Order: sequence, then C-alpha cells, then structure tokens
Amino acid sequence: MSELPVVVIGAGPQGLAAAAHLSERGVAVAVVERGDGPGAAVSEWGHVRLFSAWPELTDAAARRLLEPTGWTAPASGYPTGADWVREYLAPLATALGDVVRYGTTVTAVTRRGRDKVVDAGRKSQPFIVHTRSADGTDARLLARAVIDASGTWTQPNPAGADGFAAVGETAASGRISYRIPDDVSTFAGAHVAVIGSGHSATHAVLRLSELARRAPGTRVTWLLRRGSTANVFGGGAGDGLPERAALGSRARKVIESGVVDVVTGFRVAEIEQDADALTIRSEDDRAVTDVTQVFALTGFRPDTGMLRELRVDLDASLEAVAGIAAEIDPNIHSCGTVAATGAAQLTQPEPGLFIVGVKSYGRAPTFLALTGYEQVRSVAAHLAGDQDAAARNELTLPETGVCGGSGDFGDGGGCCAAPATISLQTEGRPLLGMLS
Repeated sequence: MSELPVVVIGAGPQGLAAAAHLSERGVAVAVVERGDGPGAAVSEWGHVRLFSAWPELTDAAARRLLEPTGWTAPASGYPTGADWVREYLAPLATALGDVVRYGTTVTAVTRRGRDKVVDAGRKSQPFIVHTRSADGTDARLLARAVIDASGTWTQPNPAGADGFAAVGETAASGRISYRIPDDVSTFAGAHVAVIGSGHSATHAVLRLSELARRAPGTRVTWLLRRGSTANVFGGGAGDGLPERAALGSRARKVIESGVVDVVTGFRVAEIEQDADALTIRSEDDRAVTDVTQVFALTGFRPDTGMLRELRVDLDASLEAVAGIAAEIDPNIHSCGTVAATGAAQLTQPEPGLFIVGVKSYGRAPTFLALTGYEQVRSVAAHLAGDQDAAARNELTLPETGVCGGSGDFGDGGGCCAAPATISLQTEGRPLLGMLS
C-alpha cells in the first residue's frame, strides 16, 4: 500500500495544512473537497471576523510551501473568513496544485473487500474512499491512509434543548437560521430571538443590538439554556486572546441597559408558527411570543455516517475522538490548554484512519486553528514514519480565562441561578468574533 496516496477529506484550514505537511515529507497525498474551492465552509461565514490573529491562523509547513512563490504571511491583524480564504487558503491550494479535487463529495470510507465485521486480512487491505462528483458520477479512490478533516459545518445543532429538533422546529424552518447573520437590516422593527450561549450567539446578539439602537421597534431576545450568565461572557482579562476577551467584555458592560431581553434557564421544547410570527415554548412552559426570526446558534455536531463501515472510537457524550475527549469536555472544564493533541491520541481502532480538526472535537466547543495545525503536523509525521516528531507536542494554546466547568444549566448546586430575564445593549460597533 506504500504506493497509494494518503487521502485527506476536506480542503479547509486543517485539510490543506495536512496536505502541506505530507507533501513536504514526500508522501503522496490527494485532497477531496465537496465545495467548489478551498475553504468552502469558511467562505460561508466570510463576513465574520476571527478573534485569532493572523500568526495563529497559518500553518508552518504551509508557510514553507508558500514563501518560495513570493507569498508573505500576514504579520498582524484579525482577518474575516473571506480574508482568510483569499489571502491564505486559496494561495495554499494553488501551491499544492492538482492534488486538490473540488466538487467531490465523500459518501463512504471502507476497507477493500471488508465490511466493519470482518477481521481476516483487514489491515493488509487499502482504504476505499467512495466519492460522488457534482454530476452524480460515483467513483472509488484507493488510499494507504485517510485523514478526515471534513469539519462539522453542515451539521448545526437544533434549537431543541434535548438535542433533537423542537416540536414544530422543522415546520418553522423558513423563519429559523443556524448561521451568524450578515445584513441584519431586514429585521428592523421586528422581534428576533437568538438561542445559544457561545461566541456565535454573542456576536449575533451584538449585531442585532446595534440594529435595535438604530431602528425603533426592533426587539431582540436572547435565550440561554444556562441558569445564569456567569460563563457566557468569557474570561475577561484572563483570556489569552484579546479580541475574544473584548467580545465578552463588550457584552458584559452593556448588560444593564434595556435593548435586549436575556432569558436564562430557557430550554426550547416547542416552536409554534402562525401566519405572522412564532411562539417559542420552554420545557417549563414559559413562552416568548410574536417572534419574526430565530437564530439558533447552539453549536455543531460531527457527521460520522461516511465512516460507518470503519472501526471508530468516539466519546459517548461528545462524539469527539475518544483519545482527546477528557481534555476538552465542557462538563469538566473550558480551559484553553489541551495537552493531548497528536497522532497517538487521535489513533483509531482502524489503523491508518485519523479524524482531525474541529470534527475531532465532536460537539465540544472552543476549537482553535492552532490545535488543528498541531494535530496534522503530528499525524503527517506518523504517516511518514518519523515517530519522534509525531510524539512531540509543539502546541501552546492561549487560555480562555474560564475554568472549572461550563455545564451550568441551573439544575441546582454551585453557582447556578434561577431562571431570570435581564437586559443588554451594545456600545459602539460589535466585534465580529468567532472561534477559528
């Protein structure tokens, strides 16, 4: 199988970085991407500004590949998603050349002639990456190893608090978005609800708050499953990423004005739709009424369907790679430092298969580009036979400033608060913040 390429699924930041590392080590590689160009998922949130600075958004092997072409790494500043694609991901894909295939969807990854049950001769058989082109043509690509860097962008979590779509959520889908809004002006004078407690939800609330200040009659309601806002606004001065801290600090400073209603302990159970508006009901039968638009920004989850015929070890609760789950479990902590991030921790029961990038985190939040770049550096070294390099941990992450758990759902104990409604208003322009 040494004659076969390593197949990388996804031409996003981690997929392209993996290809750069493998190419640098002389390992044949093929990248398959369902989108029409590099960073297709990033392009869909191109209007959002990252709170990681440029030096934290480019990979070392990628820089070494690009610099002979005359490319210069941006030294400072905070790019938008569109900037990231235009100034880094697109040039990197061009430098990699025809190893990157676009418009190619991976439908399954298997072992040749072996389903999931069969032990006999399994390790000696290559992987088969089943693909479908944009015109519907199916094909098979043989691989010595597979790096799944396909991400989670296509699998947003629902508004329903139990992990399944709330009653009526599917029927009301025309009024529900699972993406950070760009132009919010169309909601002037309307009642908009934001569901979620992460950075994406905070960003959306700040943008909509600016609209509420400019357009009288605009109402914004922020629905939090948590029993309090204690961890919603980040670690402040303790956050190693200044712009991430600024996002939370801005929200915290304006919490006492009256433009946005913040409802805590609200777990969505049902969304009722009539001709003109939505009513959102919680598990304890509270209701938010007369809602025109909902932004459900409750995170993402991995799609592991393509790996169904392989032997994969995922954490039972997070759906993260089992080897790193304890380090990233938000029920335990939400610190920035992640010690276990290399090939050894990412190894699967199916030899030669690695899940990397945000997909390796499953449903866990706070993934950073730096984490993914370290993952693929180690995995590429392992596949090239350099086990010393694979075993090194070269990752130093900025702290979030929030430790001690983030699973505050108001169920009693600790710092949990009773369900409440508070208010929030922005001052100045909102930072377009998002984890990279």
